[in-house]
Amino acid sequence: MSIDDFNRRAFLRLTSAGVSATAISSLVNSTEAGQVSPSPLHHPAEAKAVILLYMSGGVSHIDSFDPKPLLAELDGQPMPGKVERTQFDQVGSIRGSYWKTARYGDSGLEITDMFPQVAELADDLAIVRSMTANFSEHAQANFFMHSGFPFLGYPSAGAWVTYGLGVKNRNLPGYVVLQSDKAVSPHGGVSLFGNGFLPATTGGSIFNISQTNVVPNIQASTAPQEQRRALDLIKSLDLNFADRIAARQAVIDSVANTETAYRMQQAIPELTDISDETRATLDQYGVNDKNPNLSQYARQCLLARRLVERGVRFVELSCASAQIGAGGSANPWDQHGEIERGHGSMAKQVDQPIAALLTDLKQRGMLDSTLVVFTGEFGRAPFAQGTGRDHNPYGFSLWLAGGGIRGGVTYGATDEFGYHAVEKTATVYDLWATVLHQLGIDHERLTYRYSGRDMRLTDVHGNVWHELLA
Repeated sequence: MSIDDFNRRAFLRLTSAGVSATAISSLVNSTEAGQVSPSPLHHPAEAKAVILLYMSGGVSHIDSFDPKPLLAELDGQPMPGKVERTQFDQVGSIRGSYWKTARYGDSGLEITDMFPQVAELADDLAIVRSMTANFSEHAQANFFMHSGFPFLGYPSAGAWVTYGLGVKNRNLPGYVVLQSDKAVSPHGGVSLFGNGFLPATTGGSIFNISQTNVVPNIQASTAPQEQRRALDLIKSLDLNFADRIAARQAVIDSVANTETAYRMQQAIPELTDISDETRATLDQYGVNDKNPNLSQYARQCLLARRLVERGVRFVELSCASAQIGAGGSANPWDQHGEIERGHGSMAKQVDQPIAALLTDLKQRGMLDSTLVVFTGEFGRAPFAQGTGRDHNPYGFSLWLAGGGIRGGVTYGATDEFGYHAVEKTATVYDLWATVLHQLGIDHERLTYRYSGRDMRLTDVHGNVWHELLA
C-alpha cells in the first residue's frame, strides 16, 4: 500500500488526530510493557522501586552527615599537609561548620542540624561517609554518578533498572524524572536520564509538576475511537517500515512509546490529582507551604510516593535553585560563596518533604520495598573559598534508607578533616551494585551487548555494601 493510494489531506488529518508528534518525541524515553522483557531475578529482591533524591551541585558532607569537631578547633588556620588541586584553586583557611552537631535516634548517629527533620529519622538511615568521585566538574561528575561514565551516551541507572526489571504498570513509564519550572536538569542536561544504547523504552520521562499538564502535548484532541484508528494506522505503517530497515528495533520502540503515551492520557490526570490526599498528608509534606521552593519539592516527594504506589520502578527528584552563593538552577547546592545562607536555604527546601516521604512510606508499609537514595555528585572542601567551599570528590557522604537496608549505621570514614576517604573507600560502582542487589539483580550479570562488548552499569567494577544489608 503506497502513499499515493490515499487522499493526501485525509491521510494527514487522520494521522495528526492522535497524540501529537511533539508528545511522541518528548516521550521517546517512556516505557512499554512487553517491550522490555526482564530476565528472572538473580536472587530474592528486598526492594521493588528506587527513589533518587539528587542534590545537584554538591552537598557539604562536613556540614551535614559527616561532622568534624577538629574543623571548629582549627577554624581560621592554614590547612596542614598536601592540598589537592581544586576546581578554582582558591584555597583559604580551615572553615568550621556553621551547624551544630548532635547525636540522633537510638543509634546515636552524629549529624548536624542542617537537616533537623531528616536527622530525627537517623535510625532509618545508612550513611556512607567514604564516597569518592573521579571528577570534580559538575557535568562530568553528574554523568559519572548517574551512569558510571563521565560523558553522555551511556544509560542512566534508572534505565538499567527498567531494563533489568521491566515495566510493572503499562500505563506509566518505568523511569520518571520529576522537575518543576525552577527545578531543572543538572549540568549535563536530559542526557543524564537517557537510555544510551539500551532500548529507547527504558530511559527517563520528565514530568514538570509546575505545569497543569505535567507531560506536554499528551492531551487527546479527538474522540477516542478516531484516535485509536489513527494510532493503529500509524503503527501498521511504522511496523511495515521497520521490516525493511536495519534499525528495526528503534522503530518498534517508537511505536511502543506512542502506545504508552496514548495510555498515559488517562493515567496522568489520576496520578497528579492529589485531591484524594488528606489535609494532614499535604501539611506533612509541606505541599501548601508559603516557600515556593519547599512547596514544589514537597509535591515532588508526594508524587514520588504515588508513582511508586503505581508500580514505577525508578523516580528521580530535582531541587530548585537557592539563588544564593554560586549555585544556579542546574547546580543549586554549589555554594562557593555564602554557604551558610545557600546551604541553609537548600536544606530548608528539602528537609521537611524528605522526612515526610520517609515517614509516609514507613506508615504505609512501603519503605521496606522502596530504596531511597540521597546523594549529590561530590562533597565540599574543609577549607574556605571566600565565604563558601570548593568541590571535594576525595571523600563525601550519601545515605540510603528502606529497601532492605539497615538503619542507624554508618559505612566508611573520611580523615579528621573530612577531606579524603580513609576507611572502606566507596565508589559510584559500589552504590549501584548495592542498589541492583537489593532489587534482586546481580550487577555483574545485568549486561547489554553493545559494540562488541557486554556493557554494565558498573563497568568492570563494583562491590555490594553487604554490611549495610538488613
